[in-house]
Amino acid sequence: MIALLFGTAFWNLGMKRTKQQDLFNSMGSMYTAVLMLGIQNASGIHPVVAMERIVFYKERAAGMYSALPYTFAQVAIELPYIFIQTLIYGVLVYTVIGFEWTATKFFWYLFFMYFTLLYFTFFGMLAVGLAPDGSIAAIVSSGFYGLWNLFSGFLIPLHRIPIWSRWFYWICPVAWTLYGLCASQFGDIMDKMETGETVTEFLRSYYGFRHEYLGVVAAVTMAYAIAFAFFFGLSVKYINFQRR
Repeated sequence: MIALLFGTAFWNLGMKRTKQQDLFNSMGSMYTAVLMLGIQNASGIHPVVAMERIVFYKERAAGMYSALPYTFAQVAIELPYIFIQTLIYGVLVYTVIGFEWTATKFFWYLFFMYFTLLYFTFFGMLAVGLAPDGSIAAIVSSGFYGLWNLFSGFLIPLHRIPIWSRWFYWICPVAWTLYGLCASQFGDIMDKMETGETVTEFLRSYYGFRHEYLGVVAAVTMAYAIAFAFFFGLSVKYINFQRR
């Protein structure tokens, strides 16, 4: 449903690149999808992890298994599920919005969407692991979502963020996702816009996105997913909210 919603709202915008507003519209579709799908995944996992943690406490006390296999199972089960979610969403949206159909660009789109949904999901699991219940985890998470939204680099580009606050842009996972999505789709396009500059030049001057840094951006995006999963495991192992 979300894929169809975004597809119809941003119908065939991917190939429109003559105006700055055209690029803002295309990038806005990515920005909106990342936040909406990501927060939906993270929020949806809260009650599941909170409920399963209660069962885990009982089974750990009975000596059935320890924190490591429990964490591994929790993380591993999300991998194929999110891959299918990404594939269905990606194929529909990529086709309807009209992004350039090349194997490389389609791969990068799926890659960044997949690991973005992964790190949002694992962040939701981590939030529950650090909180006594799902309600508190949801409240704390909402604060992070607000910060990630503010420092994602879309609403306020990096060069307009005060210097003393730019460090948060560089540690914001959504900023890296948008960097990867936008640079992979538009960062190598040399078509001239109405302003006289190419699409590549506009992305570099306005957002600071460079196509040649895609490998680094991809590695950082993967690292967030791995880090959130790792710290979720540590929270399960060392933090106990069981009440006796």
